[in-house]
Amino acid sequence: MQKVTCPYCGGNAQFRPTSNSIYHGKDYGPVWVCWPCQAWVGCHPDTNAPLGRLADKELREWKIKTHAVFDPIWQNRLKIKAAIDPRYKQGMARGGRYKKLAIAMGIPVQECHIGMFDVERCKQAIEVCKSGVIDS
Repeated sequence: MQKVTCPYCGGNAQFRPTSNSIYHGKDYGPVWVCWPCQAWVGCHPDTNAPLGRLADKELREWKIKTHAVFDPIWQNRLKIKAAIDPRYKQGMARGGRYKKLAIAMGIPVQECHIGMFDVERCKQAIEVCKSGVIDS
């Protein structure tokens, strides 16, 4: 089992095979949790590998805001491109926009994913998305 460290307190996060203890009885799959910090992150399907970094309440709120401005951009790109070429898929649209976002933010592509962002990177990504730089 891998070790996941809480970025807030430095303690070890606990792996939970279900997330119903976090989401009031609803299970969205396995999670890593730091109970003292109320920080958690879900896992990639069928693994115990975290989807990003642990997020406390403030960071979860910023990630939601970031997705609210980023997701419509790649979804619009998918709609336009898929109408021309049915082989153009969701992953291509998202990946392409993440690459443009990374370039605009001045960070490596492999570090450019909302799941990996801290609050400051979320704020930066929101500004870049609102600027229209990654739309085309």
